[in-house]
Amino acid sequence: MVSSIRHWCQVSGLIKTDPDERGQFVATDLGKAIFNNNNGFDPYLDDPATLWLIHWKITTNINQATAWYWAFNILRENQFASDTFKTELYEWTQQQKESIRPISDNTLQRDVNCFIRTYCHSRHNTKAAVAEETFDCPLVELNLITELPNGDGYEFQRGEKETLPIEIVTATLIAFWDVRFSDAGAISFRELMYAPLSPGRIFRLDEDTMTIYLEKLEQLTDNALEYDETANLKQVYRHKDLNPMTLLKRYYKSNDTFKEVL
Repeated sequence: MVSSIRHWCQVSGLIKTDPDERGQFVATDLGKAIFNNNNGFDPYLDDPATLWLIHWKITTNINQATAWYWAFNILRENQFASDTFKTELYEWTQQQKESIRPISDNTLQRDVNCFIRTYCHSRHNTKAAVAEETFDCPLVELNLITELPNGDGYEFQRGEKETLPIEIVTATLIAFWDVRFSDAGAISFRELMYAPLSPGRIFRLDEDTMTIYLEKLEQLTDNALEYDETANLKQVYRHKDLNPMTLLKRYYKSNDTFKEVL
């Protein structure tokens, strides 16, 4: 259990290896911001917004969460079966040998099973089941993937996300911008919806929902970001830099889950 917690804290970018002490770990800036006992944003994971942040960090980690990255950034089908998921994921990893670590067949199968368990409720409900195996992952609450009624596959739930705050979408939008388009002054609506690492793909938004978020950018960011649809050219413009942590602090403070630094 401890090893599993440590692994997923690393994958989700909450802890990292200590550069000064071999074999030890320290909290990242995000980990400190969320889980600090004295002034953390959400030390007990009470706010669904924190789960969205963790989901985002996991699904953008190509090496430590390859199946998660592939599913949310590369896979185009809205429905999938676990066998075809594994086969297509394997074929994709074979094409990415220079950019990601090698993956054995056993590791791949475990990753696929674990990926499904991350977002879907556990089927372990018998008295003989191991207690730890009956626990659902907290990310199940996001309702991003559901099992098909006939039980032979799964489906991504695309559309409005009631628990996903605009501050989280905007913070991830800025991170996406810095990674993929660092020198660009504008990003197209299509890139924000469908490009790998984009908020549209990571959060499985539909175009109407994305538009609603983008139309609030100018007011939320004090004109740092602006959405415009002039002449059917839908783009977001960046007029000045904005630290994503500023948006996160604002959100948690407004929801009474962030304590002022003493």
